[in-house]
Amino acid sequence: MGGPPASVPERDTLAPYILKEEGGRSSLHLMVDGLRCGGCVRKIETALKDLPGISEARVNLTTRRLRVAWEDAALAPAHIVETVSGLGFQARPYDPEELGRQDSAGERRLLKAMGVAGFGAANVMLMSVGIWAGQAEGMGEATKALLHWFSMAVALPCILYAAAPFFQTAWSALKQRTTNMDVPISVGILLTTAMSVFETMRGGDHVYFESVLMLAFFLLLGRFLDDRSRAKARSAAERLLSLGGGTVAVRSEDGTVRTVGVQWVRPGDMVLVAAGEKFAVDAIVSEGCSDVDTSLINGETAAAAVAPGDRVYAGMINLSGPLTLRVDAVGEKTLLAEIVRLMETAEQRRGAFVSLADRIVRYYTPVVHLLALAAFLGWVLMGGLAWQPAMLIAVAVLIITCPCALGLAVPAVQVAAGALLMRNGILLKSGSALERLAGIDTVVFDKTGTLSDGELHLVSGTEDAGSLALAGGMALKSRHPLCRALVREMEAGTPLDGVEEHPGQGLLWRRDDGAEVRLGSRRWCAIEENCADVPGPELWLAQPGEPPVQFVFAERLRPDVAKVVGELRSMGVDVRLLSGDRRTAVENAAGKVGIENWQAQCDPAGKSAALEALAADGRKALMVGDGLNDAPALAAAHASLSPSAAADISQTAADAVFQGDHLMPVVTLLRTARRAQALVKQNFLMALLYNALAIPFAVAGFVTPLIAAIAMSASSILVTGNALRIGIGSKGR
Repeated sequence: MGGPPASVPERDTLAPYILKEEGGRSSLHLMVDGLRCGGCVRKIETALKDLPGISEARVNLTTRRLRVAWEDAALAPAHIVETVSGLGFQARPYDPEELGRQDSAGERRLLKAMGVAGFGAANVMLMSVGIWAGQAEGMGEATKALLHWFSMAVALPCILYAAAPFFQTAWSALKQRTTNMDVPISVGILLTTAMSVFETMRGGDHVYFESVLMLAFFLLLGRFLDDRSRAKARSAAERLLSLGGGTVAVRSEDGTVRTVGVQWVRPGDMVLVAAGEKFAVDAIVSEGCSDVDTSLINGETAAAAVAPGDRVYAGMINLSGPLTLRVDAVGEKTLLAEIVRLMETAEQRRGAFVSLADRIVRYYTPVVHLLALAAFLGWVLMGGLAWQPAMLIAVAVLIITCPCALGLAVPAVQVAAGALLMRNGILLKSGSALERLAGIDTVVFDKTGTLSDGELHLVSGTEDAGSLALAGGMALKSRHPLCRALVREMEAGTPLDGVEEHPGQGLLWRRDDGAEVRLGSRRWCAIEENCADVPGPELWLAQPGEPPVQFVFAERLRPDVAKVVGELRSMGVDVRLLSGDRRTAVENAAGKVGIENWQAQCDPAGKSAALEALAADGRKALMVGDGLNDAPALAAAHASLSPSAAADISQTAADAVFQGDHLMPVVTLLRTARRAQALVKQNFLMALLYNALAIPFAVAGFVTPLIAAIAMSASSILVTGNALRIGIGSKGR
């Protein structure tokens, strides 16, 4: 079950993962370990493009996926892996499950480092308290020195283990001839530790092991939360791609049927799909008629009837009848794979977003290092000090300018804003979302499941109770979405025996007198095609001797949609509607809520292109959507939001998720983001003012490392306290 067909030879370990394309080309997806930054991406892409026959080499930093396409005759696939390995990276066939295991392993490493840092800080702090209390009571120098030695024995291995993640990323940045926030942190940790060791060995009065360990603990906590949010973002495309996985039933030319993994299916194969199953390939219907749930692909609430010659796509669900399909596309050529590529491309563009903190740190860290070096050299060369006291002054400069306040400026506000949003039923998932949301000037809504509740409700046809009961008794025998919607309107119902379902057409029931009663489409019930159009899906009930009865269905808009649209406009935000549903339904919904700019019948690529066009015009758009077809648009938008009832893929791709039947969380989210951005800027201003006042005293030698540590902590407390003001005056609007 799920293995390769007997006719497929095992050429090598890469063979099952190589996709043959037209014109003698092949492509391969690899997972690359060791990616750290954009420099790694450029290094790999440049090296591969220099190989003969390579037509495409693209690395996604978020998903760690490398896609390579080449001419079969010019290159062996193993050479691609060897080239990547020669650059210092490990490449292997792409495996989402392995990627998830690596994410879990990384989280475990950070948790272990946090545990070691916390253990070391707690124990060293106990000894430090003993030293401080003992000095007040006249502790002898020998006892104090012994406690310092015990502190060093505990602290050194803990520091080396706990700070390793910062050392590694700092070293990676320096190798790329750039810097990041881990560089000054690493330098500060190493110098402060070295100075504490020196002070311990010479019997000095002050050591700072506990400060180093506490700093490492809180920074590791922030790193853990950041990595977890990145892992969740990375899983969106992988969960989407998994919808096309699994096994399929392939019918051979001799009529035998065997179940194989979808990776072994090839274009032209005949595949059997039973009612209730999900399509795993893109295909053309060869035999049979059925109704297909297309909502995850195009947002349509009503099922689509398919017959021989119609196209179906991986991810759709076969509802009512068995089908035989002729495979048209598999793997990277399916619509699902195209949606994944759209999402990854959009995520790469979003990954290029540079936060305010990163922009400040880019200039802040080299200035701090130069100041510390200048202070050391100045006191040694011009101040006449020995190197030991001059080093203490340099360390004091590094400690007092340690970017803890800068590092907390954003996370402190994110935590406070996240708690406030949580109380209002909004889960914030992305670390950079608040900053992006603060600049939103356009909100783009999906219709089905976003402006509306996503369910079909009977809006016409309830006047005749007898016809409704008859139609409901027939509908109880069907899984069709319209039949289920009809049944929901009935308080009670009795299923009729002998109901026949004709996939793609409707239901047939014979009365005791032999007369046929039909429930289904206009054509099935012989209704005139020129009958007036309706804004939503419909069913017809036709029985001999009675006029036909029409049942019209529509979605219900969320109760506060019009109010939310008005609130957004009062905030200076442009509101638009982008839907994959029919033009009539979209136009009707837009008219009810007052949205003038709307577009209907948009496929996933069309939605993504519309968001890209807005970005090209300089607009910062928030996409609010719920369907699988919205996932690329959610990733392409400047920021994104999904309701809690959305498809798992959309929730994963979105920056935030809101609960409840109301749409007001959209307004609450934007207002909170704007308030948070103002507080972040205030925090940066306070942190920079603190440094401007403290640095001259440190450089002048008036600040010891102990006082510097206290001042650094005070600045962090000030920044955190300011962040907590985000909840003042907020009543969960």
